[in-house]
Amino acid sequence: MIDDTPQFHSISSVSDSTLGQLLKLYVILGDGCQMEGISNEAASLGSALESNWNATFAAYQKKYPEEAAELKSIITESPGDATRNLSLQCLNALAKVVPGFIGGSADLASSNMTLLKAFGDFQKATPEERNLRFGVREHGMGAICNGIALHNPAGVIYVMTHDSIGLGEDGPTTHQPIEHIASFRAMPNTLMFRPTDGNETAGAYKISVTKRKTPSILALYRQNLPQLPGTSIEGVEKGGNTISDNSSGNNPDVILIGTGSELEIAAQAAEVIMKEGKTVRVVSFVCWELFEESVLPSGVSARVRIEAASTFGWGKIYGGRGKSIGINSFGASAPAPLLSKEFGITVEAVVDAAKSLL
Repeated sequence: MIDDTPQFHSISSVSDSTLGQLLKLYVILGDGCQMEGISNEAASLGSALESNWNATFAAYQKKYPEEAAELKSIITESPGDATRNLSLQCLNALAKVVPGFIGGSADLASSNMTLLKAFGDFQKATPEERNLRFGVREHGMGAICNGIALHNPAGVIYVMTHDSIGLGEDGPTTHQPIEHIASFRAMPNTLMFRPTDGNETAGAYKISVTKRKTPSILALYRQNLPQLPGTSIEGVEKGGNTISDNSSGNNPDVILIGTGSELEIAAQAAEVIMKEGKTVRVVSFVCWELFEESVLPSGVSARVRIEAASTFGWGKIYGGRGKSIGINSFGASAPAPLLSKEFGITVEAVVDAAKSLL
């Protein structure tokens, strides 16, 4: 039940009829017999309940927009995880509903989280299956996918599962891209995504499967990080969005911009700066190509951007007065926290940069 407070006035309680429908749905889903008829009834009932909730929430959102945004962030919260694990959930969900969705890996499907679990290996005798085994041939796999992207109308999604110095001891030779992300962003007709959490990973896949003639690259991380309040699928569709802002109007003292695993650092730095009486906007910058400049008002020149990769190309985002925190040298092999401190990918670095602009 939801309390009848001013903040939740429009959804003060769950009606008896709705509660009854929910209980009926629970009974239907809990019965293992006669599944075909039961599942159809459950789907119909669930669809009606969802429509009713969406209509109720839309009315509430219109009347109480700030409280609605807070409620939405609360009910979508989930435990922290690596985006490559969250990517696996997206891949397998898509495979169930997109008949032509085929996956593959260079002999590492189980560890880089790209295996379509409901399907076997695509081979001459089993052309109906969905997993391509490329062998230990990353370059061959890339060439095949590039050829498909060039000559075939089928869409191609490149899943990159080692995105920064956050991999720590694995070292810079094969596991710590620095210049790669900048080079992908410079590539014509390509969407480069660096999602932060489950919401943004799902958003990246939603866009990738619908833009079939534009190859997509997802740069994912392996370490577990929290689901951040304010992220959303809709935000990814814009390329970037505001996840928090304590300013009134559209004029914060400083804007902190983060991507992927570094968005959490930007959010933590914002908390420090706000305690000193400043207004701060935190922006998640998932995809340059889709970005709408509405979240970076031209009147706010105090901007700090953080990403554990090359700073190349970011000048047009943070502007002449802004600061860019990144890595313009190759990585190293050491525990991830030590590397973050060594390369200045820290909350303290963001706070200091922001203060220098205020």
